[in-house]
Amino acid sequence: MVDDWTEVTLGRTGGASNAPDGRIVVVSADIGAGHDAAAAELERRLTDQGRQVDRLNFLSLLPGPLDVTVRESYRGMLRWLPWCYDALFSATGRSPASVQLLRAALRPVFRRMLARLPPDTRAVVTTFPFANQILGPMRVAGLVNAPLVTYVTDFAVHPTWIAPGVDLYCVVHELSRQQAIAGGSAPVRVVRPLVNARFAASAQLSAQAARRQFGLPEQGRLALIVAGSWGMGDVARTATEVLATGCVEPVVVCGRNQRLYRRLRRFPGHVLGWVDDMPTLMRAADVVVENAGGLTCQEALASGRPTITYRPIAGHGRANADLLSRSALTSYIDSAQRLRPALTELLAAAEGGDPGADARIDMAGVVADVLTPMR
Repeated sequence: MVDDWTEVTLGRTGGASNAPDGRIVVVSADIGAGHDAAAAELERRLTDQGRQVDRLNFLSLLPGPLDVTVRESYRGMLRWLPWCYDALFSATGRSPASVQLLRAALRPVFRRMLARLPPDTRAVVTTFPFANQILGPMRVAGLVNAPLVTYVTDFAVHPTWIAPGVDLYCVVHELSRQQAIAGGSAPVRVVRPLVNARFAASAQLSAQAARRQFGLPEQGRLALIVAGSWGMGDVARTATEVLATGCVEPVVVCGRNQRLYRRLRRFPGHVLGWVDDMPTLMRAADVVVENAGGLTCQEALASGRPTITYRPIAGHGRANADLLSRSALTSYIDSAQRLRPALTELLAAAEGGDPGADARIDMAGVVADVLTPMR
């Protein structure tokens, strides 16, 4: 691939800047909400430090209508053909050749990527794995002189995250770090999740006040069922089974999935569509039931809510669930029969769910460390 790039001027990035430490480019993708949400949170933290940040949507670089095609194909597989997505996820996880094939398929993107990196770029941070398959080789070829840092949005580190040329990988758990190293990435640091600080700060709000904001009953036990921005997975079945335990009232968040929202209109629990204030809603709940989406699980853990992983979605959802189970961060429940005992046990731990101080390094601090040698 490097030979194909010899006509491009080397060292396009890494020049002078008017910003204190140069411009930082954060590359994400608007596929689901997790990648973009992490990028937005990093941008907020960096701009609070007075740094200049550009956000770049990787899918916007794809030629023609491919950005929509990729997004909707992914959504369609998750919704209608989860077995197909699971098989594809597993195949790319086992075969290094499949990742190399992906890298080759993305070759048409490299010129557009290079054109979108300003000359004064001093660091590039990715929150989307496919971006590494372009930026990593570009860095190896000398087309990008700025350090390349990756924040892995999932707990499980799939091989598509790993590419030559990435200077530093950042993950949110020690088991994730071990998995990344075993997969060939180094160095790897464990960092604080890129979720809004309001999830931890929401512990200062009473559960009753939080419930009033959403019109939820102030008495009784509530289980918040979340399934990401797209409302993917066996959400209706999960809600029915949680209700059947008799020990909690379900509060179901359908996200932007209008079909799911209409399907659950007559559900005897509490059904919500898109929610702008998830920190407050999580404070209203006694326990969170999630299906191993990286963002929603990290938000639940940051809020201090006892969390159950149940009926995980295909592919990365099941991979995340496996790592979460081994880490004991959540209770991974694999059958409806175990749901009531697990909820009963976790409800006893729901009082005083203050997550406490997080000793992991802040991601913005990691970027500052990367910039320091360049001053």
